[in-house]
Amino acid sequence: MRSSDIDKQLAVIKRGAVEIISEQELRKKLENSAKSGKPLVIKVGFDPTAPDIHLGHTVLLRKMRQFQDLGHRVVFLIGDFTGRIGDPTGRSEIRKQLTREEVLKNAATYKKQISKILDMGKIRIVFNSEWFDKMQGLEFGNLLTHYTATRLLERDDFTQRRKDKKPIYMSEFIYPILQGYDSVVLKADIELGGTDQKFNLLVGRDIQKDFGQEEQVVITMPLLEGTDGVQKMSKSYANYIGINEPANEMFGKLMSISDTLMLKYYELLTDIDLDSVKAMHPKEAKMKLAEEIIAQYHSRKDAEGARREFERIFSNKELPQEMPEYRMQAGESILSILTKSGLVKSGNEARRLIEQGAVFFNDGKIEKENFVPQEGGVVKAGSRRFLKII
Repeated sequence: MRSSDIDKQLAVIKRGAVEIISEQELRKKLENSAKSGKPLVIKVGFDPTAPDIHLGHTVLLRKMRQFQDLGHRVVFLIGDFTGRIGDPTGRSEIRKQLTREEVLKNAATYKKQISKILDMGKIRIVFNSEWFDKMQGLEFGNLLTHYTATRLLERDDFTQRRKDKKPIYMSEFIYPILQGYDSVVLKADIELGGTDQKFNLLVGRDIQKDFGQEEQVVITMPLLEGTDGVQKMSKSYANYIGINEPANEMFGKLMSISDTLMLKYYELLTDIDLDSVKAMHPKEAKMKLAEEIIAQYHSRKDAEGARREFERIFSNKELPQEMPEYRMQAGESILSILTKSGLVKSGNEARRLIEQGAVFFNDGKIEKENFVPQEGGVVKAGSRRFLKII
């Protein structure tokens, strides 16, 4: 392969990446792969701690697809063993440990969701329980000798906890070692992860070296902020956009992000040239972004329909053509209706929306949580949630 072809591969790989450790090693691996005809092994690990995949997860999944398109072999590692321990990254306290049943239930939903992004005919899906469940006590003890407690204590999460005099559990100590051993078993050439995973990914390099293997190249991708524009996208922060959400819901959420964040979404979630985006009016650019993302996970027809529906509701101030209905009880309050209908997730969220002046009945703002609406009207919570009272 010519040097220019390697440069083209590198340009694709580097788009959106935060750091490559190291680019020189990556170029060498790509050159050796081209000469030998042997594809590189690209490892990405996911702990199935939640059943839904959101746009934040797709940053890594899209990079995996790029490697597939470049002819390399992607290994989708489901950490069904490590998921029962819990990754301490970014945590100020120990994660809740999941049962095997919870982990496997979540993992089962992953395959269908990732098929919307990855070529399932060119992917290897593995579970790390395949080797860890078979590991005997002595073998496990020997594995722990491949890394030192001193190095583990250097990670920011643990340093902060020590300052705050918060406990660090042994199960959290061994997590990075187990993740690193996954790379040994898979003989990974490259491992992808978020910037918050950098410590764990580097542990993988060290352990591979200790086992006599060539060290994997580490590529870190940015964490995608959620709809609030502040916290990383997460179900915990209620700022996520799930790839299985209805097209209209996805469109509304994408239109709510800031203009600054929009460019980051374009870079990480699409293949569209950024210069062409910058030349567009911000509102039209955001509309195009929403259409592009929805077309990926639903269809082009769904994307166009979601845009028309959005314009009807927000530009023309019309009601949606379809909305859920709720049969209210005599004298039932708006607080009860909001929660029982499922329009909001909790009473606290309902109270917060009312206090913020974000709940309406037939275009009239609701100011008290004991307000009783009339039958036949429409409740609006926030900017995108509607409910017809019957």
